[in-house]
Amino acid sequence: MIKAWGLGVNRVEPIELTLDLDEPKPDAFLFAGRYTLLDHDRALERLLPTGVGQDVDLVVGGPYSSGILAGGTHFEYQDAPAHIVEKVTRIKKLAERHGISVKAAALQFALAHPATAAVIPGATRPSRIAEDVAALDETVPAAFWTELRDAGLVAPPAPLPIG
Repeated sequence: MIKAWGLGVNRVEPIELTLDLDEPKPDAFLFAGRYTLLDHDRALERLLPTGVGQDVDLVVGGPYSSGILAGGTHFEYQDAPAHIVEKVTRIKKLAERHGISVKAAALQFALAHPATAAVIPGATRPSRIAEDVAALDETVPAAFWTELRDAGLVAPPAPLPIG
């Protein structure tokens, strides 16, 4: 007997189509790379309000955007384009000014949305798991989130972990 079901995808459209079904309603989705500091507009506009309204859990995969938000150089599993590198540089400078890690900002951003049930950061080696746990425990000041939004680095409707 199937007790729960959902999809694991890296695009908004398949989830939207599934949420439009009359029955059976999905329980959860693994949504890779589309609710991150670097890519969240479409998910906020099109997917997450519907998911919250239908009580569907979201598991965010790839919150580090293929590694560029964890100190790597890849975005979408290839060398990051210049506009992404520039955005990451701005986020890094803001994080440094507030004495926090970009990893903490990336994980805590993804978890701040009420539809997010869990985050799967992915680890290239065991030591990365400890880094991820530390990033979750890191205190990110409200001023960081305010400046991030004021700088246009996150969409206005994105829930932020302030407070």
